[in-house]
Amino acid sequence: MILARKGAKSRTGIISLRSKTTKARTHVDRLRAADADLKKKLTEALDQQAATAEILRIISTSPTELQSVLEVVVKSAARFCKADDVTIFELDGQDLRATAHWGPIPQVIGLRMPCVRGHVAARAILERKPVQVLDLQAEIEEFPEGSAFAKRFGHRTTLGVPMLREREAVGTIVLRRTVVDSFTDKQIALLKTFADQAVIAIENTRLLNELRQRTDDLTEALEQQTATSEVLRAISSSPSELGPVFKAMIENATRLCGAEVGTLALYDGSGLRGAAVYGHSERYADVVSRVSRSLPGTGLGEMEATRQTVQVADVAAEPAYDDIRRLNADFARVRTALYVPITKESDLIGAFLIYRHQVHPFSEKQVELVKNFAAQAVIAIENTRLLNELRESLQQQTATADVLKVISSAPGELQPVFDAMLANVTRLCEAKFASLLLHEGDQFRRVSPP
Repeated sequence: MILARKGAKSRTGIISLRSKTTKARTHVDRLRAADADLKKKLTEALDQQAATAEILRIISTSPTELQSVLEVVVKSAARFCKADDVTIFELDGQDLRATAHWGPIPQVIGLRMPCVRGHVAARAILERKPVQVLDLQAEIEEFPEGSAFAKRFGHRTTLGVPMLREREAVGTIVLRRTVVDSFTDKQIALLKTFADQAVIAIENTRLLNELRQRTDDLTEALEQQTATSEVLRAISSSPSELGPVFKAMIENATRLCGAEVGTLALYDGSGLRGAAVYGHSERYADVVSRVSRSLPGTGLGEMEATRQTVQVADVAAEPAYDDIRRLNADFARVRTALYVPITKESDLIGAFLIYRHQVHPFSEKQVELVKNFAAQAVIAIENTRLLNELRESLQQQTATADVLKVISSAPGELQPVFDAMLANVTRLCEAKFASLLLHEGDQFRRVSPP
């Protein structure tokens, strides 16, 4: 009886030990599973952080390379949210415009579609919150436009998350799956992070482009002010000489327009004649001016006839310019031409002829710039004319005063008076020599010089 009892206790102990061992193994398996799950989550978290860091790195190192950032965003969103296809749409006026895409579903970059509630992407923007449709093909009434696209391209579950800047939507990220399989809350939250990064990239690019534009505008304004100052300085330092003024004008007009060659020509009643050139020879300017106006169909001839600004996008495509290219080989390099008239009360007094060696039409700002130089040229020409007229008038008055002074100082002597008259006439007429003759009877007698 005692042996039987000991055997029972022994068997009970073995069973108890086995139970504890089984529980221990189960606990270890659970710990291992938990550890594996933690490692998996840690790996996913590290991968997500790495993707975020990569996006931020691109933003910081290439702040103006928006497309590179958006391409990384769509690839990362597809990978970590387990989507088959990802597209970023930016809000452009009343439309959505596709700006980045990754995945097998066809998507044309630059494609525009109306921002209406029937699209998942547009609904997310209009409601400013994530919109998920389990099976877009089946949502014919709620998403008619989106459902039609889904049937056409074969996607099913669709998620749209708005890209918000200061609570205003600037676009959306759309995830698509080709099967019915809803995105989890964690994936939606992660997509919001990617959307925020896309907004940062878009905003940075916008701000930098605005700053660059303001800098370019300021630089352009300063260059124009400097050019104007140079012209005004030339006018003030040489008030009676137009050569330096015209030279400063054509050099600055050609340079600020990004052109290679230019001519400032004056109209002499019968045609244009080059008065100042930049980037080419005077013969070049003379040939272009002389031949262009005589040929029908040239921009210069049209400008001369209409007194209006004329731009020729590509003179190489105009047969009317063949003779000019034949007479002057340099003109064969000219492609885009700009002709701006210099007018005074609708009368043509000259023109700016600006040329580029490549097909690159001049902008409205550049045309207005040359028009401003043309207006300055009118002022310079008029100032010079008035100054020369004033100078001639003063010289004539001085000459008259000199003669009257001689008459008053020697009232009984004609010879000093004749000599004074002749000297002033010779000087005022810029002659090398002159004579004063008196008519006596049927003959002339020279009285000065004696």
